[in-house]
Amino acid sequence: MEINLISDTVTKPSPEMLQAMFKAEVGDDVFKQDPTVNEFEAQVADLFGMEAALFFPSGTMANQTAIKLHTNPGDQIIADKWSHIHLYESGGASSNSGVNFNLLDGNRGLITAEQVKAGINDPEFYHTPLSKMVGIENTTNKGGGACYEMEELIKIKQVCVENNLKYHLDGARLWNALVAKKQHPKQFGALFDTISVCFSKGLGAPIGSVLVSDAATIKRAIRIRKIFGGNMRQSGYLAAAGIYALQNNINRLEEDHRRAKELGKQLAQCKWVLNVAPVETNIIVFSVQPHIHDQEIIDKLKQKGIAISLLAKGTLRMVTHLDYKEVMHTYVLETLAKMEF
Repeated sequence: MEINLISDTVTKPSPEMLQAMFKAEVGDDVFKQDPTVNEFEAQVADLFGMEAALFFPSGTMANQTAIKLHTNPGDQIIADKWSHIHLYESGGASSNSGVNFNLLDGNRGLITAEQVKAGINDPEFYHTPLSKMVGIENTTNKGGGACYEMEELIKIKQVCVENNLKYHLDGARLWNALVAKKQHPKQFGALFDTISVCFSKGLGAPIGSVLVSDAATIKRAIRIRKIFGGNMRQSGYLAAAGIYALQNNINRLEEDHRRAKELGKQLAQCKWVLNVAPVETNIIVFSVQPHIHDQEIIDKLKQKGIAISLLAKGTLRMVTHLDYKEVMHTYVLETLAKMEF
């Protein structure tokens, strides 16, 4: 039995999703003539209470488009030091948009309104970059799937309004936060200038993210997507997977969260584990005792048919997802309980 807990991106379309893709009515999306893409974008925009949406082949491209929409070369983005747009998008913010970061020392990837306010450069002091955008990641990847409280997001929004800053949400795993915190997409749509949401992680689609915003901003985003090489033709086959995911795969995220918490609880009981970060959603981040090398854990689990990933030196990660079934979960829990070093 092969069990892949490296990421929730490893999921494959279910037979039902493949059928929806196979039956999709398609056209040429570059001419906005793909009816399934148009329907998908309209559904996502409506879900967030926003005017328009645009389908992208990746979350990175959607985030990079948002950055280019909100900044000019030389400007600065305020974000957490662990943010995906800083760490894991190949320096795209500097390459594509010529901007830099003011990186805040948040808690598990979560920043506060006070930190944001303190991180804004004086616009009259021309020796420092102009602060133009605040980037939020929810849930946090490197922070182990941590979720923002709505009250703090509202406070950060107020700081943005008072200082004329754009407010972008990297919501790659926002679906997990919505389920875990019992929030509604429209709460986020009311706060952010742009939101990117991913369909190829917890929702199980094979590819794709969507950027939502007001109609004028999305019209500008179409040009930037073209510049980045993100135009697709008969992409309705992919959009059909997204529609199926919206209709069928959101509520079941609770199963991923339950299993992740049970894995975290089991790891905390293992003598070879030093620390387990709080588990809120589907990501488990843990470290091992100093005398044990990270690779030893990875290799020993691999011998048992279980794949996990190294998040950073001294930090390991497991991610639950819809292809991680209960029989697999039972086996992993038993394996962890028996492991000794």
